[in-house]
Order: sequence, then structure tokens, then C-alpha cells
Amino acid sequence: MVDGADRAHLYRGWLAACTLLVQLLLWGFPVAAQEVPAGPAVPPPTEEDRVPYHKNQPIRTETDLTLVGATVTDPMGRLVTGLEQENFRIIEDGVEQEILRFSSQDVPVSIGVIFDMSGSMADKIDKSRQAAVQFFRTANPQDEFFLVNFNDRAQLVSPFTASVDELQNRLMYTGAHGLTALYDGVYLGLSQMRGAHNTKKALLILSDGGDNHSRYSETEIRKFVREADVQIYAIGLFEPDGGPTPEERQGPGLLADLTAMTGGRTFAVANLNQLPDVASKISMELRNQYVLGYRPSHREHDGKWRKIKVKLRPPKGLPPLQVSAKTGYFAPGH
Repeated sequence: MVDGADRAHLYRGWLAACTLLVQLLLWGFPVAAQEVPAGPAVPPPTEEDRVPYHKNQPIRTETDLTLVGATVTDPMGRLVTGLEQENFRIIEDGVEQEILRFSSQDVPVSIGVIFDMSGSMADKIDKSRQAAVQFFRTANPQDEFFLVNFNDRAQLVSPFTASVDELQNRLMYTGAHGLTALYDGVYLGLSQMRGAHNTKKALLILSDGGDNHSRYSETEIRKFVREADVQIYAIGLFEPDGGPTPEERQGPGLLADLTAMTGGRTFAVANLNQLPDVASKISMELRNQYVLGYRPSHREHDGKWRKIKVKLRPPKGLPPLQVSAKTGYFAPGH
């Protein structure tokens, strides 16, 4: 039989056990939690995290960076290389932007050659073919090309290929005849760029004048060029007097406008023997451009045109320099 003293002793023992159990429950969990140090809080995924990577999309789509290619030349039209990031400024819609990426490396290019095969090119066609082949042969091994011919209509002669021999063979077996559907040729070239494998894209137009037989209008082509992230160069084989028709006389101005808005240039060639050298010069220019990347301070996705101006802070001692870059881009839509 348990007397009162024993009952008191057992009660105190039971109470002590309960107290220990409560302490273990209260103290054990914090100690266990400290055995695995907590890392920094993981932020919720951003829109950039949700966008899948596609090799053919512009980098701007994946990172919200706007990329601008810039060519710098001296008063003699010669390329200027060796500049640094601090030598450039980017203004978007009047607001200076912070340059976050800078590169001057030779990167692979997807290039379309838009070749005029209209009747007015009959006496210039051989030299023009030589110029196109020279352009192909000065390529980077990772470049890819396609070829579009145009006269009465535009046609894709060769889809994207890295084979210069194939392109050369395609060029050799076409004669010059018919009218000039230049706008249609440019439109077909821009359309082909949807299948490009390289981020950097360019068109080279070889033509002797304006358009007189396209389904697309000049206004439509200007709009397409502004929407496409494609740099355009042109070799113009213009008549000294501008040509007999209004379309031919307007040709130099049109090509100059199209190329300038994309950061490219138009090279007017008076002497046909200069064509291969000019083609080589354009190829070299494509491979010696500066690429500037910035995240626009205006982040709204309103699909509107953003005006770009690239300016220089040239090193001391250099002559006045000229910079060529695209004039703007359309912001992403909603």
C-alpha cells in the first residue's frame, strides 16, 4: 500500500518527466532547424524566367536587352576599330541609356543577297555576279546565305546554305530581262530571314535603280524594314544622269534611306571594275562592327516605335568620326 509520502514522491517524478518532455518538444525543433542553414529567399519567377529559349529569336526577346550594331568610319570612309565601351553613348527617345553589353567580335551572320536581274542590268550582269561571288567568298565559315533574284517578280533562287559553290552556280545560269520588282525582292528577303540560324542578320542589294513592277509599295516596304531586325547594305550601279525614268532617278535616294534606317550603307559604283572590291569592303564592314546592348529605361510593352541615336566620345587625337547604326525599333507589344 502506497502511503502519502510515496504518492507525493511519485507525483513529483511524473511532473519532472512531463516538464522534460515539454522542454524537449519546445527546444528540440529550433535546434533541429539550425542544423540546415537557411539560404536566401528565392524570389518568384520573373517574365524573363518564363520565356523559353529559342536559338533564332533576337537576344532582346530573352533578356530584355536591346542590341544595336554600330559601324564607325573616318572621313575617308575607312573602318575605325579598337574603340572601347566608354567611347559610345546611346540615346533612346531623348534619354541616355546605360550600356550593359559591349562587343566587337566577328560573329556568324545570316545574309541574303537580293540580286537585280532586270533588263537594265544586261550590260552590268557579269561584273555584278563577280561582286556577289567575291562577297560570298570573304565570308566567315559559320555564315549562311540565301539568294533572291528579281526582275518582273522576285524568286528565291537558293535557300539558306553555306556552300559558296552552290550559290555561284545558281548565279551563273540566269539572264537579265524584264522589269524591276525591287520592293518585292526586299520583302522576300526579309521573309526568308525568319528561318535564319544566326542572331545577326543582313541583306545585300545589288541593283541599278528604282522599282517599276512590284506588288508592294514603297510605304509598305519601309514599314517592313522598320519592323525587321535586319541590317541592309546596297551596291548601287546608278546611271550618271540618274536614268531615263522617274523610278530610276528615285532609286539612289530610296536605297540610301532603306540602308540608313537599319545602320547599313549604300555604295554607289560608277566603275563596274570596282564592284568586287566594294563587295569585299561591305563584307569586312559586317565583320568589324561594335555591338552595344542596353536595357531600355522605358519598359512599357506598347508596341510603339523607339527612336535610337548612337553618339561617339572619340579618343583625343582622332579626326571627326562617323557612326552608322539603326535608327530605332518597335517595342514589344502587350
